[in-house]
Amino acid sequence: MENKNLAKKIYELLGKAENISSVTNCMTRLRVHLRDKEKAKLDEIKKTEGVSGIFDNAGEIQIILGPGKAAKVTDAVKEILKAEGNLKIGNAENLHREIREKNATPIKLFFKKIAGIFLPLIPGFIACGLITGCTGLAIKISPEIASYPIVQLLAVAGNAVFWGMNLFVGRNAAEVFGGSPILGGVLAAIISHPGLANITLTDSPLVPGRGGVISVLAVAAFGAFIEKNLRKIIPDMFELFLTPLFTVLIAGAAAIFILQPAGGIISATIGMAVTGAIESGGAFTGFILGGCWLPLVMFGIHQAFTPIHVDLLANYGVTVLLPILAMAGAGQVGASVAVYFMTKNNFLKKTVASALPVGIMGIGEPLIYGVTFPLGRPFIAACIGGAFGGAVQASFPVGAATLGISGIPLAAATDNIPVYLLGVVVAYVTGFVATKILGFDDPEEE
Repeated sequence: MENKNLAKKIYELLGKAENISSVTNCMTRLRVHLRDKEKAKLDEIKKTEGVSGIFDNAGEIQIILGPGKAAKVTDAVKEILKAEGNLKIGNAENLHREIREKNATPIKLFFKKIAGIFLPLIPGFIACGLITGCTGLAIKISPEIASYPIVQLLAVAGNAVFWGMNLFVGRNAAEVFGGSPILGGVLAAIISHPGLANITLTDSPLVPGRGGVISVLAVAAFGAFIEKNLRKIIPDMFELFLTPLFTVLIAGAAAIFILQPAGGIISATIGMAVTGAIESGGAFTGFILGGCWLPLVMFGIHQAFTPIHVDLLANYGVTVLLPILAMAGAGQVGASVAVYFMTKNNFLKKTVASALPVGIMGIGEPLIYGVTFPLGRPFIAACIGGAFGGAVQASFPVGAATLGISGIPLAAATDNIPVYLLGVVVAYVTGFVATKILGFDDPEEE
């Protein structure tokens, strides 16, 4: 179904403009808030061609459409609503945010802040990670090209997001915590500046970038706190000058003497804990992580891992966690393929067929909410597939030089492509076999 036709049908089944209070989207979902959920024909929406599933998150109806399609259908729905004149499009996102924050727990709000800091960086991670991976692969095949200017330029481009990581995180963190973004960037620049290496305090030279993003998050949050409180006490006529000045001086001093050293200890502890657990636990650690990842995604806890990935990338150049966790999506692909061959329900077959391509590319939500999770046991089978795939990744272990991608595309950004692909195949096969063994209640054709 074309996007405009799909948008029109969804609009009508939701109860039209008089029943829709807000509409927005994420990467894979059309998200709406309804005035009366009982007036919406959600079961009919689930059966609509092009819809992979529906998820009710604390009153927010999330219609899973897949990457690209979600944004286009959302825009089309907004155009219909705008034509009806019953929705203030400009306020929809604010209303969406207010309702979500009202229903959110402190833990969910914390995870949301983490996501708000790092999600804007994902396109940079993807681009630079793939450039780094492809360039590294080309150099392995032909080592002599490493001296070519174009290859050296590509190496610089691939490293760009990591070179500027602290500045980007500082800018985003300050904004999320309610401060001025540029001051967050300045504070991050202070603790990352190479000139720190020439300064000795308490008989020890300062270390530029010590603590990585952990230190940056701490100083940006503290800087935002200082800035907001200074605005309350500094007279308006001096506020423009004194607030940023004192924010940088106070938060900068706290960063150098307290926050950065503490962040360095935390960062080193996290790095040693993660790498140590994988090195010592090997396949067992990978089995547990790969098997538990899908439930963590369902509960939204996965966002807490993003700073860990970023810190590992900053300290080691790769994250050994991502290839392990990516196996959860591969296990789900295998489980969904089994569902496709086992089911006699034509609509379910179409759902699997439409969601599989993006699942193979690492976008798992359409398969989670449209196939495995609603069926129950295939979701467990997908976790089993992820566990065995994760065990393969952790046995070597495999590192990834990027974030934001998964599935087959991640192979290009790993330091051991054959092993990564072996893990993907193991997850596919195990997820498929586990689904065949566990079975599921095949929904009747309607």
